[in-house]
Amino acid sequence: MYLSARESVVLNFNPFMSFNPDPKPEYNDQLVRATNMVCSAVRFMKTLRAGLLEPEVFHLNPAKSDTDSFKRLIRWVPPSISWFGAYMVNAYPLDMSQYFRLFNSTRIPKYRCDELLTDDKGHHLLVIRRGNLYVFDALDRDGNLIKPAEVHAHLKYILTDPTEAPSFPLGVLTSENRDTWAGLRQKLLDAGNGEALQLVDTALFCLCLDEEVMRDHIHISHNMLHGDGCNRWYDKSISIILAKDGQAAINFEHSWGDGVAVLRFQNEVFKDTTEKPLVGPGSQPASVDSASAVRRIGFKLDEELKAGITKAKENFHAAVSKLTIDAMEFKKGGKEQLKKKKLSPDAISQLAFQMGFLRQHGQTVATYESCSTAAFKHGRTETIRPASIHTKRCAKAFVQQPGQHTVEQLQGLLSECSKYHGQLTREAAMGQGFDRHLFAMRYLANFKGMALPSLYQDPAYAAINHNILSTSTLTSPAVSLGGFAPVVPDGFGVGYGVHDDWIGCNVSSYPARNVHEFLKCVHKSLEDIFTVLDGKPIN
Repeated sequence: MYLSARESVVLNFNPFMSFNPDPKPEYNDQLVRATNMVCSAVRFMKTLRAGLLEPEVFHLNPAKSDTDSFKRLIRWVPPSISWFGAYMVNAYPLDMSQYFRLFNSTRIPKYRCDELLTDDKGHHLLVIRRGNLYVFDALDRDGNLIKPAEVHAHLKYILTDPTEAPSFPLGVLTSENRDTWAGLRQKLLDAGNGEALQLVDTALFCLCLDEEVMRDHIHISHNMLHGDGCNRWYDKSISIILAKDGQAAINFEHSWGDGVAVLRFQNEVFKDTTEKPLVGPGSQPASVDSASAVRRIGFKLDEELKAGITKAKENFHAAVSKLTIDAMEFKKGGKEQLKKKKLSPDAISQLAFQMGFLRQHGQTVATYESCSTAAFKHGRTETIRPASIHTKRCAKAFVQQPGQHTVEQLQGLLSECSKYHGQLTREAAMGQGFDRHLFAMRYLANFKGMALPSLYQDPAYAAINHNILSTSTLTSPAVSLGGFAPVVPDGFGVGYGVHDDWIGCNVSSYPARNVHEFLKCVHKSLEDIFTVLDGKPIN
């Protein structure tokens, strides 16, 4: 689905997740933090490749299975039967087959359908600053991390390089329509840039060192989601972006994997850099010859390629100029209060989006919530469909008929929504959703040259797949906020997180929708829900 899509990966597919700042302010210096993040990322990669990374496990009964004694015991059980021991204590190992694509991987543009390239022999890191591309070996000949002081020295060399920004930055081509980019890439190869492109494609990952200082959350969201188009290589599986003030985020290409793999990487990098940083504000970079260790990649460009880059810039700016992002924090309650009332925090958040949209537009629309199916081998995602007859009934009662229901009746409607949403979530996670099933059958019909079954031509099928509310949730000690663009021109891209005592939303829209008004409506919905949970009537 992802690889055959021809739209730009920017806005349409690549999301971002931003890091919380380092609790020690002096460690948020751009150079110090970049050095520590590169070293921790390589340490994670080494642990993963050595087969020593702790497995991802879903614990249904953590008191029994998420303990040191059980982990010690299960470690000695042969893999052929260890799953049975885990199953007996209700612990389910999750699929980690995506993880290897975190490193040395790139999406290669091809006509009609792209390809994923992974070459784990690459020892070098790709660094982009001012649109210039640099590489240096972050691993030595034996595949071990070079000295942190050397990483420090090489990154300092790049940050102080006086080379001006190129008039024709190559990175912006990765924001183009995929067929257009495939054609231009072939022209790059024909012009003798094969080795340069191979260095980019096989690099461990991409580190983007930005020149701007972030003003606020909204600026962070725009910068980390799309930036200026020139200081990125959007096709790399992951890019760690560091602003001038040390604000950091990961922007990732979506075809190879999902949020769970990236989040694990992000959590481990954040934990490692904040608890065991390898360089500090007082550290001296190594006395090494960075000028010979670091290579700035040059490209041979003819007039046609230069014109292609200029056009890509125009298309990029035209696309991102239409995007608006706004954020909202609801501080009057969160996960703890909802759990005390035996309500699902996710269900209540989704209900608030339904109520908010109903208040703003007077209708219910197709809604998408992503759910991981990593409980299955090679599992990706399934769709939870949060808009249901239950949310519609409840939203109408709260928004359009608040005086016609008692507080107890409204509480009962909330409970119904929570139960049904819980059922939908369990079904999706256990492979009992319908979206991926129907997608697979449609794919097979096309693949076999069959006539498209009538279901897929039904207007209802088109309507449910025009997801006006596209939503995804994450909470983690490492992540400050995440975000993505709407998936349709008249939609909202809703990133949200339910914390212990507050709920946050980071929402994007195009000109067809008013995101500021939508967030006010969501905030009002949450206020009403928590008022009713306190046993008070709403006005």
